[in-house]
Amino acid sequence: MSALRRNENACRIMQGGSESPIIHICSRGIAPVIQIIGLYVFFHGHYSPGGGFQGGVLLAASIILLRMTLGLAATQPIMPTRLNIPLAAIGALLFAGTGLAALLFGGNFLDYAAIPIPGLEPAYIRNYGILFIELGVTMAVMTVLISIYDDLLGS
Repeated sequence: MSALRRNENACRIMQGGSESPIIHICSRGIAPVIQIIGLYVFFHGHYSPGGGFQGGVLLAASIILLRMTLGLAATQPIMPTRLNIPLAAIGALLFAGTGLAALLFGGNFLDYAAIPIPGLEPAYIRNYGILFIELGVTMAVMTVLISIYDDLLGS
């Protein structure tokens, strides 16, 4: 009984965010920096370690930080809860579609060079193919993590 009450109390506090203006200012300043790093990791992922998963986690962490400090209702204009699942599905379809496109043109799954794009050499097709894969993974990971947080709050 008391554990249930503590859980409801924690959810209520997390949905409302902090009342401290210092925490609000700090989180509003830190979140964009985390997002820029997340985008850097995403775009740099097909050249070096990093990529879609790490970039998606960083982007989700920035949104969850804002949700924890500002409250769920205040962050809905930034990332509405209703968009989490559709964006996760689009990310998963982008990943699978890029892999399946290579199969349709006679290659192996995720063999981007098999996709015939006129005017592009296979090296560029691979470059764009991995970028689509990273984009799909980033979208799916980011939105699923935010969705898990939102679901834990009961929204």
